[in-house]
Amino acid sequence: MHSAGWGHGPGGGGGPGGIMRTGLASALDSNLDEELGKAYDHAVVTRLIGYLGPYKKRMLLALLCTLVYSITNSAGPRLIGLSIDHFISRGDPSGLDGIVAVFVANSLLAVFGQYGQSTTLSYVGQAVLHTLRTQMFDHIQQLSLGFFDRNEVGKLMSRVQNDVLALQELLTSGFLNVFQDIISLVLVVYFLFSMNLRLSLITLSVVPFLIVFLWLWQHMTRNAFMRVRHAISVVNAGLQENISGVRVIQSLSREKKNSEIFDNVNEAHLNANLRAGRLSAAVQPAFELMVAVATALVVTYGGYQALTGNLAVGELVAFTLYIQRFFEPIRELTMQYTQFQRAMVGGVRIFEVLDTAIEVADKPNAVELPPIKGNVKFEHVSFNYVDGIDVLKDISIDVRAGDTVAFVGQTGAGKSTMISLINRFYDVDQGAITIDGYDVRDVTQKSLRSQTGMVLQDPFLFTGAVRDNIRYGRLDATDEEVVEAAKTVGAHEFIVRLDLGYDTLLQERGGNLSVGQRQLISFARAVLADPKILILDEATANVDTQAEVLIQQALKRMLEGRTSFIIAHRLSTIRDADRIIVLEYGKIVEQGTHQELLDAGGIYSKLYTSSYAVVGALENGHSPNGTPPTGANASSSHLTRGNGAQ
Repeated sequence: MHSAGWGHGPGGGGGPGGIMRTGLASALDSNLDEELGKAYDHAVVTRLIGYLGPYKKRMLLALLCTLVYSITNSAGPRLIGLSIDHFISRGDPSGLDGIVAVFVANSLLAVFGQYGQSTTLSYVGQAVLHTLRTQMFDHIQQLSLGFFDRNEVGKLMSRVQNDVLALQELLTSGFLNVFQDIISLVLVVYFLFSMNLRLSLITLSVVPFLIVFLWLWQHMTRNAFMRVRHAISVVNAGLQENISGVRVIQSLSREKKNSEIFDNVNEAHLNANLRAGRLSAAVQPAFELMVAVATALVVTYGGYQALTGNLAVGELVAFTLYIQRFFEPIRELTMQYTQFQRAMVGGVRIFEVLDTAIEVADKPNAVELPPIKGNVKFEHVSFNYVDGIDVLKDISIDVRAGDTVAFVGQTGAGKSTMISLINRFYDVDQGAITIDGYDVRDVTQKSLRSQTGMVLQDPFLFTGAVRDNIRYGRLDATDEEVVEAAKTVGAHEFIVRLDLGYDTLLQERGGNLSVGQRQLISFARAVLADPKILILDEATANVDTQAEVLIQQALKRMLEGRTSFIIAHRLSTIRDADRIIVLEYGKIVEQGTHQELLDAGGIYSKLYTSSYAVVGALENGHSPNGTPPTGANASSSHLTRGNGAQ
C-alpha cells in the first residue's frame, strides 16, 4: 500500500464540492481525539530547542534581560512602602530625593530589561519560524505524488501557514514569558512572606478557589481551541477547492449551493472561535474577582492592624500592591497555557509534515543516469495504490529508442499509472522498469527526470513572463534558444502578437491565454528541455480543432528522434504511433499498429468503429451506420471522451 505520513484520506479528488464531500463533522472528528494537544509536549519542545542552537548568545542575552526586568519590576512596591514608612509618615523629606532616584533608576532598568527581552527574543523567534517555513517548503516539494493524492491542498496550506503562526507567539515571547512569570511569582511570594506572614496566608486563602476554576477552565478550552484549529483547516480546504474548481462550479451553476454549504462550514468556524473567545474572556474577570477578594481581606485585616499600631502603613500599602503583582503572573501563566496548547498542537502537526517519509527517494548508492538513447522496458510490472487492488498486473513491454507508443483504454485501465512509473513518480510493487538497461530505482531522480519531458492535458503555467515559463525547466537557456523552441512548436507567431511579446506577464495559470496557446507554451517548455523521452498525457484533449492543427504540427516536430509515450483519445495523435497498446483492467489485451489492430477486429477496432461512426454521422448530418468516416472527417474526429484513459 502506497501511503505514509499524516493523511487520512484522498486529497484532491471529488471535484469542486470536495469540502462538501467530507463536511465539517467528519473533518473535526477524523483526528480530534489524538490531536487535542497538551500544554507541554516534551518531544515538540525538545525539537524546538534544537532550532535555538545557532542563537545561544542571543538567548542568553534575552534570559539576562528577563531576570533584570523580573527583579526590578518586583522591587517597585517595596520601595514605595519603604518611602512611606521611613520618610513620609515621619514627616522627614530629607531621604525622599534619594529613594526617588533609586525608584527611577529601578524603573529605567525594568524598561531596558523588557525592551531587550522583547527585541532579542523576537529576532530569535522570527529566525526559527523562517527556518521552519523553509524546511517545510523544501520537504513538501520532495514528497511523493502519493502524499498529495491523499491530502487536500487546503489542509496542507493550513499546516504551513496557521500551524507555523501558532508557534510564533510561543517562540517570540512564550518561553521567556513563562520563565519571567515564574521568577516574578517567586519574588512576590518572597516579599509577601518576608513582610507579614499572616497577611500572606490571608492572600493565599483564595488560591484553592482559583485552582478549581482554572482546572475547569482548562478542561473546556482544550476542546474549544482544538475545534478552532480543525475548523480553519476545513475552511482553507473549501476555499482552495472552490477557487481551483471555479470554472466547473460556474459551468454547473453550483454557486448558490456551494455558497450555502460553505456558509455552514464558515459558521462552524465562527462558532468555534466565539466559544473559544468566551472562554478566554472569562479569565480576566475571574482573576479580577480574586484580586478584589484578596485585597478586601488584606485591607480589612491589615487596616485593623495598622490602626492598632501592629502594622506600618507603608507595609500595608506595599502589601496591597503586591497582591496585584501576585495574581498577575498566575493570570499570565494561565493565558500562556492556552497559547502553549495551540503551539504544541501546531508543533506536532508541523513535525508530522517534516517527518513524513519520502516514499520515492534516491537510494544511498544511486548513480547518475548517463545520457540515454531512450530504450524503455517494462519487465513483469505490477502496481497498486491500495493493497489488494491491482492497477497494473504483470505488464511487460519493450520500447525501442525513438519509437512512439500510444496507450488506449477505458478510464481506470492504468494508462496514466504507466507513464507515472516511467518518470518514477511512484515505485513499482513487482518487476522493474529499465531505461537503456538502468533500473529507474537505481538512478537519481534528478538525472532521470532531466532526460524526460511531460506535457499534461491541463498545462500548468506559472505567474510570470512567457519567456520565463518556457525557460522553467532549463534556467540556463538563452533568449535565442527560448525563441527557437517556440518556433519549433509553432508558438512564436502568437507570442510576438502579445502586447509585450515574450515579456508578456501571464495571469494565474496562464488565464489570459487560450487553452491551445497555453498548451503550445507547455510544448515549447518541453522542447527547450530537450528530453530523450517525451510523455504526452492527453495533451490535445481540451483544444479546439483549429488549435489542434497547430498542436499536431508541433507534435510531429517534437516526437522526431525521441522515445514517446502518448495517452490520447484523438485519432490524429495515435494513428501514426509505432505501437498502440490497449489496456483493460490493468492488463495489456492488445498491441500493434493502428492498421494491425483494426484488422484484428478486437477491442481497439470496436472502439474505433463505434466512435467514428457516431462522429462521422454527426459531421455528415445523418444517422450513424457503423462505417468509419474517411478523409477530412477521419483526421479531425476523435475517440469519445468517455473512453479516454485516465
